[in-house]
Amino acid sequence: MLVSITLISFTTKKLEKKDEKGVTTPVNYETTKDILKLEKNFVGFKEALAFKESQGRYYVVNTHGFLGKYQFGKGTLKRFKIYDTKKFLKNPELQERAFTALCRVNKWILRRDISRFVGKRINGILITESGIIASAHLAGPGNVKKFLRSYGNYQFKDAYGTSIKSYMKKFAGYDLSHIKADKKATV
Repeated sequence: MLVSITLISFTTKKLEKKDEKGVTTPVNYETTKDILKLEKNFVGFKEALAFKESQGRYYVVNTHGFLGKYQFGKGTLKRFKIYDTKKFLKNPELQERAFTALCRVNKWILRRDISRFVGKRINGILITESGIIASAHLAGPGNVKKFLRSYGNYQFKDAYGTSIKSYMKKFAGYDLSHIKADKKATV
């Protein structure tokens, strides 16, 4: 399944024609049409999650101190031996490697829950591996385990009000099969 986003930009040569109501409308304009398609693979997953977290911007710090394109917490960065947050923000490649490593670790931590719950429905939401991994990015793997094992009765929302349930739904259906579970993943 492809997700299609259409981006349209207009370049106006002249704005001269006015209609009966005095409204100016573009005349003789050129249009360019660029289509961005995100596939339901790991790249599509990363970009969709990054857009939700930071609009895909590497150099952003939110109001709670979460950093970069994927909005890492300092504790998560320390797990990967990343201590200099300024260097981290200035290094897109490091951010990408850290995100992949985090997905591998979370997949290892949640491996039993993935095999137990994928394909089932909780509160009407189809549980998928990518939904579980995205939710772990939001809430941590421990909170995802609580959500799954309580069949959705355990409620979690982050500081901005985003729930595990919403991430399970929003990020469902991406193919993360080539991301290997790894307890000791590093950047």
